[in-house]
Amino acid sequence: MELTLEAVALFALKLVHETEGASPILRDDLVVDGYEREVFGLLVRQGDLATIQRKLDECIIQALDTLGGADTVLGRELHKLAAAVQQVRSLDELSPPLTTLQGYLKDIQ
Repeated sequence: MELTLEAVALFALKLVHETEGASPILRDDLVVDGYEREVFGLLVRQGDLATIQRKLDECIIQALDTLGGADTVLGRELHKLAAAVQQVRSLDELSPPLTTLQGYLKDIQ
């Protein structure tokens, strides 16, 4: 799950920070600091769902802003998928909506 959490954060931040013709955002870039697999791994082992959701939300809010908000077609779908992640009540429930969110973010890159 840690890899999927990191991928969601990375794809969201790529939407925000990558520009055409510039170097791509990589996992070790400063903008991704705090959203690394090891950070998420620790949170998963601690069972800290609230912090995981907060960290993902930080990235999604930025991506949503980049897409023009929840009133755009892409933003509306991103908002819906992110809301599904925020509504889970246990780590066991997190994987399906998280995987869907990851796929969507990857597709709109």
